[in-house]
Amino acid sequence: LVAVAIVWRFIYHPKFGILNYFLGLVGINPIDWLGDPNWAMPAIVIMSVWKSFGYSMIIFIAGLQNIPEDLYEAASLEGANEWQKFKSITLPLLTPTTLFISIITIVGYFQLFAEPYIMTQGGPLNSTLSIVQYMYQEGFRWWNMGYSASIAFVLFFIILIITVIQFKVQKITSK
Repeated sequence: LVAVAIVWRFIYHPKFGILNYFLGLVGINPIDWLGDPNWAMPAIVIMSVWKSFGYSMIIFIAGLQNIPEDLYEAASLEGANEWQKFKSITLPLLTPTTLFISIITIVGYFQLFAEPYIMTQGGPLNSTLSIVQYMYQEGFRWWNMGYSASIAFVLFFIILIITVIQFKVQKITSK
């Protein structure tokens, strides 16, 4: 996590970053990705999506490999085209995998701490302050342990509610 944050910090560097280099090639002025409150959170989000994308694709590939080939062969014999196979076989059988990935990803984003802490320490103007980073600041910088614990409790219930909703949606769509 820390290595990813450091690499992306170099990518986003206002003077020497590769992203601003490519923007300069097309005539766009450099952007202070991590120093501008309007760009800091989108920069963190892009880095976080990039970081979790590969893991999600590996899980999806595993889900695809678990779909029996017999189903596709039977659908072909019935005269189904590729879109019908995707809609009737692939998509329904990938629903549990999609549910798992969405829960893991959402929980991971709610628990985002190391990357924004390494890259911006919550700044500029607290624009990249995640809920876990806020909990950390309250507990260990300002020694408000009770308040920090209550933030953790609220975070737990937010994640629990999102997970229950996703399970209910998955149960409804699988019928």
